[in-house]
Amino acid sequence: MVRVGFIGLGSQGGPMARRIVEEGYPLTIWGRRPETIMPYADTAAIVVETPAEVGAASDLVGICVVADADVVDVLLRPDGVLAGMAPGGIVAIHSTVHPDICRRLAETAAGRGVRLVDAPVSGGGVAASEGRLLVMAGGDEAALTRCRPVFGTFGNPVIHLGELGSGQVAKALNNLVFTAQLALTLDTFAFADGLGVDRAALADVLMHGTGGSRATEILARSGFDTTGLEQAAALLRKDVDIALALAEAAGAPPPAVVAEVASTALTMLGHLR
Repeated sequence: MVRVGFIGLGSQGGPMARRIVEEGYPLTIWGRRPETIMPYADTAAIVVETPAEVGAASDLVGICVVADADVVDVLLRPDGVLAGMAPGGIVAIHSTVHPDICRRLAETAAGRGVRLVDAPVSGGGVAASEGRLLVMAGGDEAALTRCRPVFGTFGNPVIHLGELGSGQVAKALNNLVFTAQLALTLDTFAFADGLGVDRAALADVLMHGTGGSRATEILARSGFDTTGLEQAAALLRKDVDIALALAEAAGAPPPAVVAEVASTALTMLGHLR
């Protein structure tokens, strides 16, 4: 059985790691803070002191930290994953980062005989715990084939988009559209208030009608509590910026309406604080 390592035990990565170990895979974990490790005391997961030890104990290491710099750090620091991982290993980047980061890391990993796939995810912690995250994968088909059974513990569907970095491109586009949907959703419910329409009833209509969206569903299921969206604003801004940077680098005009509405959504979320 594939030996799995995992780094990045936050609100989404934590449930992913738990699904892996509960499905019977040997799991090795590391975290910067003791509180991220404590929830695994009731599992068979092995806790180690450095990312290098995670690499040494694993055939496949999943990385689900927050930012580009965090991904680079846990992989390339002197006691990083690549310092300990044996040739033939695979690193899966579940974080949402710029595709160029994945490509540069892949070159470094290849020099050590390690392959890298990008596999960002979408759906949140609840979806992860229920095994229904969307996994958007890019990279070598043979490497992805080895990863699929592990990805399948927390993800369904697992979609191969193409060459390395294509999963990150798809994730950036997904979050660009989702961010635009947030603006439409917040504006629509505010408009409904002005018309005297009950928000909960309208949400029920939108969730069953053609005017609905995932953003509408998320906001309605939270009881119209925007706290989670406010907390996610910085991450959404990062993802929107990645999508626009990709457009500029490719010389492809960004989708004007979607980009403008997404920018409006980020402004609206900022004003909610």
